Amino acid sequence: MTPETLAARAHKTPEKILQLGMAFWGSKTLLSAVELGVFTELAKKPLDLEGLRARFNLHPRSARDFFDALVALGMLERRDGVYSNTPETAIFLDKDKPSYVGGILEMANHRLYPFWATLTEGLRTGLPQNEAKRGGDLFDELYKDPARLKEFCKAMTGISAGPAQAIAAKFPWKDYKTFLDVGTAQGALPVTVALAHPHLSGAGMDLPVVEPVFKEYVAAAGLSGRLAFKTCDFFKEPLPKADVVVMGHILHDWNLEQKKALIKKVYEALPKGGAFIVYEALIDDERRTNAFGLLMSLNMLVETAGGFDYTGADCSGWLREAGFRETRVEHLVGPDSMVVGVK
Repeated sequence: MTPETLAARAHKTPEKILQLGMAFWGSKTLLSAVELGVFTELAKKPLDLEGLRARFNLHPRSARDFFDALVALGMLERRDGVYSNTPETAIFLDKDKPSYVGGILEMANHRLYPFWATLTEGLRTGLPQNEAKRGGDLFDELYKDPARLKEFCKAMTGISAGPAQAIAAKFPWKDYKTFLDVGTAQGALPVTVALAHPHLSGAGMDLPVVEPVFKEYVAAAGLSGRLAFKTCDFFKEPLPKADVVVMGHILHDWNLEQKKALIKKVYEALPKGGAFIVYEALIDDERRTNAFGLLMSLNMLVETAGGFDYTGADCSGWLREAGFRETRVEHLVGPDSMVVGVK
């Protein structure tokens, strides 16, 4: 080895590699804290170590390390031996606040964490690593159990809350009167948009079993008079008519042929001048920087038979192929962006 090679190597360390390779340690620590309800409890009042240990019935051997690890990870604060939420966890991980986004973390803990353990198998076979390995179906499994259904719908609210606020602010809603949110779950997007734009009326569309969850969420927002629930088999039936159709974290569930079929359905449901909003964790066009979008696409491998995530350029091309005369891509928040197509 030459002196030049040795000098170059002296400035390199394996730190980034090891941090990424062991990142599941920190992830599972946070997921367990959410599962236990640590942040919700601390929202009521700060507690010392013994108070937290007793509240969650934790063994003395592990409790101090667990809570101090959350401090080191930036998820808790500790002053004079008393633990409290950070400003972020106080807002977003307290189950009693409407800003709670922990639903997606609850689902990650219960479903995704064990399924991702066999990602290598999925990469080799191209097959899902969830209930499908036992002959089941993702949505059948989620929707047949009311508790799991509600958890899934809350998870969709958690992942959609930020993009929904951005869409409410960035899209020119003043030019339209009605909208339809396809795959609405609890109805986070319809509620957010309707609260921001009182002239609009809209609907959330999902499977019939979701209706009570949607209606409860909409009623809590005082919007039952303006937001309706609709259902249809969107591969077999025409979509309900609306000025704007929204699909958030929906297209990535399906293979390319199915994606294009759904886009065509939307085109047929819109009036001339109507708009289609697709929002996802869109992969950047160079496929280099939006790691979350690329990892989400791997999650579609784990969870679906043919789903995958895609770039804004990909989606714009599909929309134009379906007949949309104008498309644009706009960043929303974090890893999420929207593609807008105008008929």
